[in-house]
Amino acid sequence: MSKIIGYLLALVGLEQGERIFEVLHFFIYDTIKLIMILMFMVFIISFIRSFFPPEKVREKLNKYGDIRGNILASMLGVVTPFCSCSSVPIFIGFIETGVSLGVTFSFLITSPLINEAAFGILVGAFGIKIASLYMAVGVIIGVLGGWIIGKFKLEKYVEGFVYEVVHQKIEVKEMKLKDRVVYAKDEMFKIVKKIYMFIIFGILIGAFIHGYANEEFVIKIIGEKNMLAVPIAVIMGVPMYAGAIGTIPIAKSLILKGAGTGTALAFMMAVTALSLPEMIMLKKIMKYKLLAIFITITTISIIFVGYMFNYIL
Repeated sequence: MSKIIGYLLALVGLEQGERIFEVLHFFIYDTIKLIMILMFMVFIISFIRSFFPPEKVREKLNKYGDIRGNILASMLGVVTPFCSCSSVPIFIGFIETGVSLGVTFSFLITSPLINEAAFGILVGAFGIKIASLYMAVGVIIGVLGGWIIGKFKLEKYVEGFVYEVVHQKIEVKEMKLKDRVVYAKDEMFKIVKKIYMFIIFGILIGAFIHGYANEEFVIKIIGEKNMLAVPIAVIMGVPMYAGAIGTIPIAKSLILKGAGTGTALAFMMAVTALSLPEMIMLKKIMKYKLLAIFITITTISIIFVGYMFNYIL
């Protein structure tokens, strides 16, 4: 496909090596590849997710308060359709139904970091190895972060109104195989329709970085030789508000320009798990001490992961 796109660009008078050629080739190739992979992965994981409606998620999590609950919460966070913008209702829904604070945080940390769409885009952008490592690390961060928060016994730092919300139980209907396939197909089209513009926008930014960004500048700021590259990338990601979907093509372009793989992935994690808008939303339901502990644990974990990826990849 890459050669076909290059041939078509040559037909309109563009030559390989020109910046505009590189920008357009990157944009067209990655858009087609990532959206095709995205559709496949969303369908598969949506089918799996049909076994975990929100009510069943709460019921499962409610049974465990120890490390098993943290592991289950993080695993469920991978296959459930929540993002940072849903953090407030998720938090309230879990806490008021009796899910422990630590287990709730495991889900809250993992869910925006990893989802079916992000995993599909990661596979397309970086390959199955890095995508699987990223997913495994996201689960580990969620498990450890939630477990540590649970050990601190910080329930008193949750705003009182959270415990006063009345939860209405919803009956969960069983689905047949045909229903699950239809559900997965509908979810695939719904999710792709909802996020394809973010994908295109992210790829477009990535294409311009790939074609026009000053390579020496990128290497100097977040290149592998800069020991502070990972913390700098994390700080750069905090003011942004985007899902992993839109940041993956940007991370890929930064890597192509000389940034370390771990540095680029740390940037992506910071955008999804530590964005300023999400922190503002979370402040509505928790006090400053709990929020500060959450930010500290998540930040240290992301920086550690960034350095680890830079070392092993």
